[in-house]
Amino acid sequence: MARDSEPAGFTPPASPAAAIADHPIFDTARFTKVLAREVRARDDTRARRATVVAALTKAREEVTEAISDDFATHPRAALVSVRAQASLTDAIVRCVYAIAAGTLHPLSNPTEVERMAVLAVGGYGRAEMAPQSDVDLLFLTPWKMTAWAESVIESTLYILWDLRLKVGHSSRTVKDCLRLGREDYTIRTALLERRFITGHEPLADELRQKLRNDLFKSTGVEFIEAKLAERAERHKRQGGQRYVLEPNVKEGKGGLRDLQTLYWIGKYIHGVRQAAELVEQGLLTSDEYATFAAAEDFLWAVRCHLHLITGRAQDQLTFDLQVEVASRMGYSDSGGRRAVEHFMQDYFRQATHVGEVTRVFLTALEQRHVKKEARLAGLLRRRRKMREGFRIDKGRINIVDQKTFLKDKLNLLRLFEEGLRTGNLIHPEAMRVVAQNLDLIDDEMREDKEATRLFLDLLLKHGNPERALRRMNELGVLSAFIPEFEPIVAMMQFNVYHHYTVDEHTIQTISTLAQIERKELIEELPISSAILEHGVNRRVLYVALLLHDIGKGRPEDHSVLGAQIARRVAPRLGLNAEESETAEWLVRYHLFMSDMAQKRDISDPRTVRDFAKIVKTRKRLDLLTVLTVCDIRGVGPNTWNNWKAMLLRRLYAETAEALDAGLETINTGKRQAEAKRTLREAISDWDPKDVRKETARHYDPYWQGLSTDTQCVFAELLRDIPDDAIRIDVKPDPDHDATRACFALADHPGIFSRLAGALALVGANVVDARTYTSKDGYATAAFWIQDAEGHPYEATRLPRLRSMIERTLKGEVVARDALRDRDKIKKRERQFQFPTSITFDNEGSEIYTIIEVDTRDRPGLLFDLTRTLAANNIYIASAVIATYGAQVVDSFYVKDMFGLKLHTKAKQNALERKLRQAITEGAERARSE
Repeated sequence: MARDSEPAGFTPPASPAAAIADHPIFDTARFTKVLAREVRARDDTRARRATVVAALTKAREEVTEAISDDFATHPRAALVSVRAQASLTDAIVRCVYAIAAGTLHPLSNPTEVERMAVLAVGGYGRAEMAPQSDVDLLFLTPWKMTAWAESVIESTLYILWDLRLKVGHSSRTVKDCLRLGREDYTIRTALLERRFITGHEPLADELRQKLRNDLFKSTGVEFIEAKLAERAERHKRQGGQRYVLEPNVKEGKGGLRDLQTLYWIGKYIHGVRQAAELVEQGLLTSDEYATFAAAEDFLWAVRCHLHLITGRAQDQLTFDLQVEVASRMGYSDSGGRRAVEHFMQDYFRQATHVGEVTRVFLTALEQRHVKKEARLAGLLRRRRKMREGFRIDKGRINIVDQKTFLKDKLNLLRLFEEGLRTGNLIHPEAMRVVAQNLDLIDDEMREDKEATRLFLDLLLKHGNPERALRRMNELGVLSAFIPEFEPIVAMMQFNVYHHYTVDEHTIQTISTLAQIERKELIEELPISSAILEHGVNRRVLYVALLLHDIGKGRPEDHSVLGAQIARRVAPRLGLNAEESETAEWLVRYHLFMSDMAQKRDISDPRTVRDFAKIVKTRKRLDLLTVLTVCDIRGVGPNTWNNWKAMLLRRLYAETAEALDAGLETINTGKRQAEAKRTLREAISDWDPKDVRKETARHYDPYWQGLSTDTQCVFAELLRDIPDDAIRIDVKPDPDHDATRACFALADHPGIFSRLAGALALVGANVVDARTYTSKDGYATAAFWIQDAEGHPYEATRLPRLRSMIERTLKGEVVARDALRDRDKIKKRERQFQFPTSITFDNEGSEIYTIIEVDTRDRPGLLFDLTRTLAANNIYIASAVIATYGAQVVDSFYVKDMFGLKLHTKAKQNALERKLRQAITEGAERARSE
């Protein structure tokens, strides 16, 4: 395409893509001349427009395909393609305008008022376009709109719309532009990025001069402040967090809009025409600009792939699209991690780089241009005296003399301690010095006792260690000081359960611990708060949290590998031999308590006994409990709930009692007697004969597995129950963060499965379940359920819930058939891979075999598993369900038809095959459209 004028500051790259926009079919002048002849040969306006659309559609498709094919040869670098896309759009707009103005609405002798310029604005004005980007146009006229101008604009727009372009447009005079630009920052920003495309160029020049002299020149400070406020609000809308699971490539924190903000401000204040000129203005160093350019190219590549995959302006990097983008960008599985995880780690690292460059740039601009001194809060805050070598620059800590600062490499840590000690932010110039001198953090410094003391003080001394850790992580100090930390920086875990990258999760857990220490979570976390109030080894706890996930991302068990790493790192961080051993143990077993609480039946005495044998001491129990709570809360918002809190509290209390009084106190007979005594007290108003009947009708496990409240409900349901009755009690159980559904009915094989099917049909997620057969032949089943959002059912929904359950149990609705249309996996979650694991444990319970099924969750899974067990004459006593996003671990406490454990390997293997078959068939059904 022979360009009529180049974008400001645009230099065609030396690449095959550079020639795309000069495609021979789009030699604009020749193409337009030929097309104009064809248009004139048509009789009516509609036919003429159709001729233009047909010719341009064919030409556009050919060039678009060439751009796409070329992009596939460099899938991680998109700027060449982005600019080629803009140049293609330029050619189309010029051609359409020329036909509209010169052929469809010709003027033999245009007057001064019948002049018009067509300008690109917004992203198109920057000559940056993804395949599905909007085409934003400004039709600029000298004075009021003439009939001729209206006709030309209308024809131009109709043709562009017929070409399926997403066109945003405005028609304004120069005076309008100035007035609206003063009133609206969005319009002002769009005008800032204007670029002349075609028409009467002197008009565009007039707008440029008046914007610069009458608007931009005197309003630089207010524009910077507006952009900073806009950026903060945009980040807030996107979650306020760089490491969200499904980031928005354009609008999210660390996305393209942050880079564009730099360009806007640089152009507004200094008139730069391209980002590289920010270096000349002293706003970025050459290294920072290189980081800027690399991040920009990468993010544009991701955005272009999203547009090409979806065929629309898609900027949200959703789970299903992450896998496809990773594949298109050439990532592959390696080192025990999926291609998508490698890709997302690169993405988050680029987002971090964007955050650092934009923060340094914007803060430097704020220092240079914004006249406001430290905010009121800063003025009112009592200033602490600065350590020698540091000073305050407008409320931020800066370095007095760079050479002196770098003579003592420990100053690289002292800077962050000074920030925590004084409560001041760190000046961008100081951060630049740190980032440029990370090589000073060497083995000698890592072994230095004073460096160790400084680092531990950052964790332990000031009450908000997460602030320093997050900044140290972003600048690369944390992974320089602890090289073993580097592999988990920006590491994404490709599942819906973990909301943050591994490094950010680690910092979140430490933040939670600091909150508990500050006594901010006493009501939510009474046990952990009490443990810390009583006193624990804080050094061990903070170091264990820092290292607990350091082994992630490799094929080995990350707890085992992490413990090996902790064995090396803990002494280096200043822990003595005993503390290092405890920290190593905590890292090794950091998942053990949550697994025992969520995947095992705590009412089974063996569960507590086995847990206590591993923990051994009350000191370790206290440390592990706090670490577990911080770990779960650090996974993401809403991960912690009353259900998990109740399970952990119960396991903690029973284990503490066992460790204090001795494991032999975990006695089934003692529990049973106590349970019967409390039930007798609860139903003391009953006839004594009925009380004796109720306390005699149940086997031992019933008394161990249910609370007195639930046993009272069953006592009422079973009282004078007819043989053919189905009695149901459904009530919210706020202490468990769930709704409790209790069923009493005549026992028969497969009852657990029928109940699971009924609950699946109403969309209930089962989080725990118990079923017991009484001595007189009745099944008593208790299910704790939540709705699709993970909350207890509202009281208004309970009647319908109960009605559907009754219909299913009476056979009016067949669960297996009715579930077919409901048992679906969400499209965005289909790319998650959870290999199925099935284990048989005959040691974890005195009288049951524990079958643990770890696989992908879906609505009908529990029904399929329990139906398979029932079909193979397996009696289910209880089911414990632990859900981790799209993954679930269902643990069944079972016996065979003779009331025995499943001891024979052949029987286990046969049952495992059938369970796997049920999972596979259900998954295929759930994936089908």
